[in-house]
Amino acid sequence: MPSSPGLVKTMVEWFDWDNARGIVEYGPGTGVFTEGIVQRLHPDAKFFAIERSADLAELTRKRCPSVDVLEESADDVVRLCQNAGIDQVDAIICGLPWASFPESLQRSILDATLDVLRPGGQFATFAYWQGVVLPAGMRFSKKLRESFSEVHRSPTVWRNVPPAFVYRCTK
Repeated sequence: MPSSPGLVKTMVEWFDWDNARGIVEYGPGTGVFTEGIVQRLHPDAKFFAIERSADLAELTRKRCPSVDVLEESADDVVRLCQNAGIDQVDAIICGLPWASFPESLQRSILDATLDVLRPGGQFATFAYWQGVVLPAGMRFSKKLRESFSEVHRSPTVWRNVPPAFVYRCTK
C-alpha cells in the first residue's frame, strides 16, 4: 500500500528545499514521495531516484515522467552521483524497508550515504511502529544514532497504514 499523503508531507516538509541542489531518493516504490519532492525542487536542483525493482521503477516513471529513475542499488549511490554530475548531496529521501534488510546491507547503504552526503546534509527515512521493536529495526535505529550528528523522530503519522514516523537525520 502506498504511503499516505500525511506521511509524504511529514517526509518532505523538513528539508531545506530553497538551498538543496543535489537530491537523491532511495526506493521510490510507487512514486508518492517522488511526487512530493518534484513539487518542492528548486529549478537549479539535480535529482534522481534509485529503485531496484523494474516494476516499481516503471510506476514511478509513469507518475513522475520528468524524474530519472535508475534501476540500481542504493549502496552504489557514490558512482550514481558521479554519473549524474552531483558533487555533493544536500538531501536524501529514503523509502527503503530498513527493518527487512540484513545488517550487512544496512551498513553498506548507510556507509555509501555518509560518503555522498555533505556535512550538514539531511537524510530522512520512515519506519512503521511495529518494525521498531524488531531486532533489525532496533539495530537500524542505533546505526542512525551512531552515524549522524543529529537524529530526531517526527510525530507519529496515524493516518498511514500502518502508523509510521520519520527519522530526520543531519550529518
